[in-house]
Amino acid sequence: MKQIVICIFQIFYRYLGKGISLMANPKLPDISEQEQRLLYEKLNTYNQSKVSYKEIGCYLVVLPREGHPTYSLWFYSPLLDKRSFLFIENLTSGIIASFRIITSKFWYSNRCIFITDYNEKRMSTHGDDLISFGKYRGHFLYEIFQIDPNYINWIACKFTPHIPKEERFVKMAQAYNLVLLDLILRKKRPEHSTSQFLGKVGDKITHLTLKVIKVKLEDDPYKTHMDKHTPLFYVRQRLTAIDTNGNLVNITISSHNPSRVSEQLPVSEYAYQPGEFIYIASARIAAVYESQRIRYTRLNYVKFNK
Repeated sequence: MKQIVICIFQIFYRYLGKGISLMANPKLPDISEQEQRLLYEKLNTYNQSKVSYKEIGCYLVVLPREGHPTYSLWFYSPLLDKRSFLFIENLTSGIIASFRIITSKFWYSNRCIFITDYNEKRMSTHGDDLISFGKYRGHFLYEIFQIDPNYINWIACKFTPHIPKEERFVKMAQAYNLVLLDLILRKKRPEHSTSQFLGKVGDKITHLTLKVIKVKLEDDPYKTHMDKHTPLFYVRQRLTAIDTNGNLVNITISSHNPSRVSEQLPVSEYAYQPGEFIYIASARIAAVYESQRIRYTRLNYVKFNK
């Protein structure tokens, strides 16, 4: 098992580093060898239930370094084709406390957490994340992420880039927006949700980023039928998702092709998964309702961004 874990980390760093030498499970300066072994065991257990970093990225806890006495949190995003590591925040001077902070914040995220050394070449943004317009002109995205996350969401979903540099800037904002969505999910129970309606029935909504938190498959009773002696099931995906403000949304996606098995999608249909992000270009509010004192907005006429 230990050899498998080491192999996984080696593959991880070879892929991310692209020629950079990074050691798996770096030595932690502030704890004993026994404490370090136990911490890495806990981290491996935590990561076992998460999605591959190649698909959705991951979080990196970076060791202290000269001029930076605390551990720090970074985000790796496959959205970015170069310098794909984004600084999130400084943590504490101890790995145990830092580890508790991160796992508490992102316990309900589907992303892995890794510990690594700082790498100047891969982790320097060269000012690509500096805002050049608006009320936060001259500030970095990570600074605005801490004080005004809704502004990050606006850049990610509504700002139109005009030059290649701005296109990368928007991608960086989109990556920060994914972190924001993960933070929203840290509340385990929806009873504590601050979900609000997205508008009134009939309103049009545009540029909406959602994270899928639940998928339910069911047969469409109006389309399911018998073809001679063969049952043809048209399966619907009922998605429950959450936006960057913690508002809960329901979307129903009907299959175009039939399945011969009840409540099972045919291979020709795309199957949505919890933890997946979806980007909606436009939709209409079909209904608003409350269930167990939680507010939901149901959408129809949904057009997805490709």
